Amino acid sequence: MKKERLEYFRTLLNKKLEELLAEADKAVVGMSDSKEEDHFADPTDRASHETDRNFLLRVKDRERKLIAKIKEAIERIDNGTYGLCEICGEDISEKRLEARPVTTSCIECKKEEEEQEKKQKV
Repeated sequence: MKKERLEYFRTLLNKKLEELLAEADKAVVGMSDSKEEDHFADPTDRASHETDRNFLLRVKDRERKLIAKIKEAIERIDNGTYGLCEICGEDISEKRLEARPVTTSCIECKKEEEEQEKKQKV
């Protein structure tokens, strides 16, 4: 892949990383500042609050995993393996990288992987 395109993807990944880290900071501050759970008169309100909090925690956990994948993708740019399929070694199309910049497999290998997963579930 050309150097300009690698820098484009590095910028894209760094921007997404910064956004996710900023959102994580906001969530931590919001959750630590929140003392609302001490003031619920109605058990239904408390349950609703806990459900919302659990949902937020699940979303933040997914974002934490995405942050790790973004950092790994940036490392691949640094070591010259970004854009290469880890399964077959072929180039990953730039169209696929645009859609999912953290991907490590080309579309053909990913399709095969998903087919294998479907067969195992049946």
